[in-house]
Amino acid sequence: MDYEAARRHMVESQVRPNDVTDLRIQTAMETTPREIFLPADLRDQAYVEREIVYGPGRHLLRARDFAKLVAAADPRPDDLVLNAVCGSGYSAAILAQLVDMVVSLESDETLASVAQENWTALGFGNAAVITGAPWDGAADQGPFDLIFLGGAIERRPEKLLLQLKEQGRLATIRRKNGVSRGGLYRRSGDAFAFTEYFDAATSAVLSGFEAPKGFVF
Repeated sequence: MDYEAARRHMVESQVRPNDVTDLRIQTAMETTPREIFLPADLRDQAYVEREIVYGPGRHLLRARDFAKLVAAADPRPDDLVLNAVCGSGYSAAILAQLVDMVVSLESDETLASVAQENWTALGFGNAAVITGAPWDGAADQGPFDLIFLGGAIERRPEKLLLQLKEQGRLATIRRKNGVSRGGLYRRSGDAFAFTEYFDAATSAVLSGFEAPKGFVF
């Protein structure tokens, strides 16, 4: 399979036509080999236009949804970023090309090792992984300009929000009543307002961010 051609087609057909105009994001997605972040038996699906589940609570968003979430996050060159739910490291690999430093969280030690190996192979020295519970965050590494939760959540990530700097952003996809919408929490003092930016296709809720029984967002 010609992965390089598949990456170009992914950007041309799934990213650019969906109002992702930031050339930095387009370039990062066009040059980063998405396939290496998947198990060998799933690599031929790396550029199909759908979400790919590769482990319990671990998945790659559709390129369109991922790109729009990164764009909504507004990554800046001097940002310190917490990439919660690291998985095999794709989201951090993209963010590492857009910001100063990416600290990632992954509860699965094997996936954490895979992620670090992937970043090393690609030459990203500004991405590091910590083994821990994503919903607890990494307060000792923060506060953060941006927290990236690359998937759907059904409850507000309280501990993560408290690790944002003033005017810091948390990008994620909120899922409520069967509908998923990507957007951004922004901190103002002790208040956190969520702004919706786009409808997302994902239905897979990130492990640890499921709604408890009887919960209402």
